[in-house]
Amino acid sequence: MQFEESPAGTRLPAPAPDHLYLLYLHVPYCVVLCPFCSFHRVEFERPKTEHYFACLRHEIELVTEAGFRFDELYVGGGTPTVLPDELLRTIELVRKRHPVNGVSVETNPNHLRRDNLLKLHDAGVTRLSVGVQSLDDSLLREMQRYDEYGSSTEIQDRLRRMQDIFETFNVDMIFNFPHQTEESLRRDLDLLIDDIGVDQMSFYPLMTVGSTRQKMLQTIGTVDYSRERKFYRIIAERMLSAGYTRTSAWCFSKKPGMFDEYIADREEYLGLGSGAFSYLQGSLFASTFSIDNYLHLVEDGKTGTVCHRKLSTRDQMRYYTLMQLFGGKLDIAAAETRFNGRFQGNFRLELAALRAARAIHRSTETITLTERGQYMWVVLMREFFTSVNSLREQVRHHVFDEIENPYVH
Repeated sequence: MQFEESPAGTRLPAPAPDHLYLLYLHVPYCVVLCPFCSFHRVEFERPKTEHYFACLRHEIELVTEAGFRFDELYVGGGTPTVLPDELLRTIELVRKRHPVNGVSVETNPNHLRRDNLLKLHDAGVTRLSVGVQSLDDSLLREMQRYDEYGSSTEIQDRLRRMQDIFETFNVDMIFNFPHQTEESLRRDLDLLIDDIGVDQMSFYPLMTVGSTRQKMLQTIGTVDYSRERKFYRIIAERMLSAGYTRTSAWCFSKKPGMFDEYIADREEYLGLGSGAFSYLQGSLFASTFSIDNYLHLVEDGKTGTVCHRKLSTRDQMRYYTLMQLFGGKLDIAAAETRFNGRFQGNFRLELAALRAARAIHRSTETITLTERGQYMWVVLMREFFTSVNSLREQVRHHVFDEIENPYVH
């Protein structure tokens, strides 16, 4: 995740003719900055957030005029629902200009108000993902989420009353908190499966980077990775025995639908907004993490993209394999087509290593993960996202420099 930065801004490649892309929009504002979270987020202030949404819509217009077309939209953060009306205007703009079939939005439990959610549904949102993280009150207090987002009982009640609105209603959970017990995890699973009946759940392993480690140590304790595999096995066995299908290494669904990891479902995607990432034509791109610089660039008629990394063909194969198997299956013929008949030949050492580790099973047509491989992929994806978060960490200090120098990168 080493990127080359361009002070004058980095131009995105021209879109492929007649190609439909996935669009990701990043809204970095949160009411509470959770101590464990290393994603790009800043404290919510209404005037700044309104200005940000206006620039985000302008950036959408810029890439639309450049020829990009989108058929799927994900809005993440941060908390995209901090200003529901601004979010609605943004979604409506995308759907007006593009043939979007599915829209996924992230939110927090305190925003589960039926009137607002019905408006999101009417605006075309097909999947709502709620960041619950845990239903253990003691853990919610450690995470500093209890006062703002509600107790376990309150969250459960909101989930029950709201989950009939969208085609897919996902609950995001985190496992391997330092003070989380097996009993606490099993209780969460029982509540979500048997009592509430959530139709999709994503269980993320707790991830840390340097910038959040000290705060986590003070609030939730030290992470013990030796317990992670056991916790994951508890989750997978319980979910699969309850009739859920594993749609990614850490997402389980009752029925087909959208799921969080669009990077596994769509190889190419465009990310807009401060701190968003894109993957286009074999290159990774990142937008500025400076909110003020982002606003300045967009108001100047540019996208917020400021740095990129061109992946070698081998690294593209690694990225492709990582994401395809994260989604559960790699189609060999599709991989050969994607890499001009060189995939198995050039990637034989990696595939041999995965077979030796008993991580994959290969048939004539596909490569799939074994049960052992599913957990290995959780570890690999945890490390991948940790490296993404480390990049965020490297540039996050610029956000705090903006008072003195508003247009730094």
